[in-house]
Amino acid sequence: MIISKSQREITLMKEAGRVLDVVFKTLEDFIKPGVSTSDIDEVVEKVMLDNKCIPAEKGYYDYPAASCVSVNDTLIHGIPSRKIIIQEGDIVSVDIVANYKGYMADACRTYKVGTITERANRLVDVTKQAFFEALKYVRPGSYVGDISHAIQEYVESHGYNVARDYTGHGIGSHMHEDPSIPNYGKAGTGAKLAPNTALCIEPMVLEGKKDTRVLGDGWTVKSKDGKLTAHYENTVIVTEDGYEIITMYEGEN
Repeated sequence: MIISKSQREITLMKEAGRVLDVVFKTLEDFIKPGVSTSDIDEVVEKVMLDNKCIPAEKGYYDYPAASCVSVNDTLIHGIPSRKIIIQEGDIVSVDIVANYKGYMADACRTYKVGTITERANRLVDVTKQAFFEALKYVRPGSYVGDISHAIQEYVESHGYNVARDYTGHGIGSHMHEDPSIPNYGKAGTGAKLAPNTALCIEPMVLEGKKDTRVLGDGWTVKSKDGKLTAHYENTVIVTEDGYEIITMYEGEN
């Protein structure tokens, strides 16, 4: 069941989103060659706690960290580690969920570390733009399938693939709520969008084939062929006449 949010609930979610903005701004200067993915996670947790938010991922189904930090061929759910050191040319996805007074916002950015290859740069840019292509269909009366189809069509038109086993989702007092929002699908199908619902739209894109594998830690998802991956996500509120992104700060590139 898709849950419409009250204005009070949306206000709390917006504060969670504002804190994610602070985290992302901080990470822009922090992520560089030589830092570990564990160092990144420590910054995420400190900024959240300093801003009166709980890092909702920590402890979720026993997940051990405040963020998912996924490097290069790791698509999602990379567990931060002292052993994973960021290198020049890496692309690093940081996926975080803030809980403010019981209400959540969820977002991800893929950072370009130093000078990256043209192929990596193109992948990251296409992944981000796929989100904005999907936004064109976020309004009351549209369907989840419209969002899914827009992402798939844009990504595949650039020669990439979307993840099949992982989806976007609704959000509110729980990290994952209805509806599920796949990155592929048929326009005009699925749940119909209504005002005051909250969606996490998150293109997860693979440079190569769509197949993924999960490591023995039960979390880390990698491309099966070892090629690059990228991830981009925002929390979006459906309004009376369109949408509002609550996890993107003004002037963000």
